[in-house]
Amino acid sequence: MTQRKRLSNTQSSSQSRRQSGTLLAQEEDDDTMFTQPSTSQVQRGLEKLSPAQVDQKTAEVVQYLLVKDQKKTPVRRADLVKHVVKDYRAIYPEIMKRAARTLDQVFGLKLVEIDTKNHMYILINKLETPEGASPIKSPTNPKMGLLFVILSVIFMKGGVVRENLIWNTLKKLRVDPGEKHEEFGDVKKVVTDEFVRQRYLEYVRIPHTEPIEHEFRWGQRAEMEVSKAKILDFMGQLHDQDPQSWSQQYREAHSTPNSTQASTSSQR
Repeated sequence: MTQRKRLSNTQSSSQSRRQSGTLLAQEEDDDTMFTQPSTSQVQRGLEKLSPAQVDQKTAEVVQYLLVKDQKKTPVRRADLVKHVVKDYRAIYPEIMKRAARTLDQVFGLKLVEIDTKNHMYILINKLETPEGASPIKSPTNPKMGLLFVILSVIFMKGGVVRENLIWNTLKKLRVDPGEKHEEFGDVKKVVTDEFVRQRYLEYVRIPHTEPIEHEFRWGQRAEMEVSKAKILDFMGQLHDQDPQSWSQQYREAHSTPNSTQASTSSQR
């Protein structure tokens, strides 16, 4: 009976993986089936619709993007077309152009295509902290403070750090990844799952390590949203040290603005 139960569990697990793989393939097909309309196709599409219809659809796209942004979840073009744009796909570039303009002018957010291969969008805003305040103690958003500290460690250590260094740093701040935190809950899950899904961090397995080890890097969203100069200023205040004393980090922070490291897209 135990053997039958084990076999049943194995079959169920295998079936679940197949279903998951089928769903993923279907989602990829949804996007490959979508062909970007040409300028003339967009123009013809606009002629068939009233301005009010286009404005309404644009507003729906803006609302959808804002809702997804609350959890900092990247939005796939396939999902946007399937669930929101729908029958208006012939004017997709125009809708996205107008949505990007509304997000910029009304909400102060920039629509960015973070992954041009899989066509994934995010909304970015500059991470700001009060002048001279430690972001980990910021009452407005403690979770962003936690992220800011982790990004600071990675930046100061050359862009890549082993996970043990991050966990030890957090322990010194009384944020133990092995214990449930009253503010963050499961700290390790927030860092290795939530921040990774949001593209703030990359959590990569180090090859040929036993037991298995991982390392952290800045994610795509962090590269675009987070000011390295502000991180350096924060570290200077923390250690009562001139930011320029970290010459390598200072050059990197002031050489190229973060915002130019990725291309914005409002029409893809």
